[in-house]
Amino acid sequence: MTVADVHATEPAHDELAAWLRLLETPGIGRQRARRLLRAFGGPREIFEASPAAWREVLDGHKVCEALARPPEGHDALVTRTGQWLQQPGCHLLVLGDPVYPSTWMELADPPLVLHARGRLELLGIGALAVVGSRHPTPQGADNAFQFSAALSQAGMVVVSGLAQGIDGAAHEGALSGPSGTIAIVGTGLDRVYPRQHHALAGRIATEGLMLSEHVLGTPPLAPHFPQRNRLIAGLGRGTLVVEAALQSGSLITARLAMESNREVFAIPGSIHSPQVKGCHQLIKSGAKLVETTQDILDELHWGTSAPVSTGQEKAPAGSPMAAAVQARSDDTPEDPLLDAMGWTPTTLDALQARTGLPTSELNHRLLELELSGHVVRLPGPLFQRQACA
Repeated sequence: MTVADVHATEPAHDELAAWLRLLETPGIGRQRARRLLRAFGGPREIFEASPAAWREVLDGHKVCEALARPPEGHDALVTRTGQWLQQPGCHLLVLGDPVYPSTWMELADPPLVLHARGRLELLGIGALAVVGSRHPTPQGADNAFQFSAALSQAGMVVVSGLAQGIDGAAHEGALSGPSGTIAIVGTGLDRVYPRQHHALAGRIATEGLMLSEHVLGTPPLAPHFPQRNRLIAGLGRGTLVVEAALQSGSLITARLAMESNREVFAIPGSIHSPQVKGCHQLIKSGAKLVETTQDILDELHWGTSAPVSTGQEKAPAGSPMAAAVQARSDDTPEDPLLDAMGWTPTTLDALQARTGLPTSELNHRLLELELSGHVVRLPGPLFQRQACA
């Protein structure tokens, strides 16, 4: 699908006002709103109907009283949204719009309205969700970046939630390839959360696509993020969990993907690391263990003539990934200390026992490996080997 093929049908002023009023009426919610839409055909027709007609559809529910008057601040919201829609790349998609994601129509509670900013044509390309911990290890962040870069190179759009950690790394990696990324957020699109992703959000709005089901001005409220997860899981052909603890919200996304009969993939890690126990639980529950991007492409029967990334992409200087992912060369001969370290976070005492090196020499060698990007220092203090793809 090309840019020329994509046209969102922007609602007229009266229709825009009716949609926003339906969204913002207290107590209505998506389920009751859909019942009203099925009964009356459209938002303007809902508000042209009588209170008695509303009560028949909603079984006399008391929220009918709220429908009778516009919510507080409604006129200001309509004006602000209309002005926002005049900005380049800004669109409002409603149920029934030709550009509205067809996969979301399969959800039990699809969004009534989508605020979109960026490249709408990305909605017509095969996508994969990439999610994980907000506090990943350096290796986990690197994996998210490299896998997403390779997926983008292979022609897939990477979908994530703009959160700290794995989400941000996934967006960065996808932007390094040709297919780009979609960020589905839990705030209004005139806000950025977390704040440190302001520059990243700007890049996605230009080079990728930002989506939200929330009206402009919506702050980052806790209930919105689990709701957002259903959209992340439902947009693509599957979900890749890169690194997740047992209580990670990423497991919610994975569960929703499974319930939607979509593929779930997980990257394994050390059995001693709490950061990957959620991934291991998913694998035990039927998720596919993946070690390379090709494992995902093969499982999805994704054919492409584009070369699959070799994992050599680098995060842009100054990006959120730059602090976590360093450029590394892969031509360093195998090091006995790296052999002794293995792939599990290891203490200095354990390394000394395995190698027999004096403390001063061991510290010197660890510093060299840390500066070259082959080892990272973790809290504890622990040391972990970094993969040099």
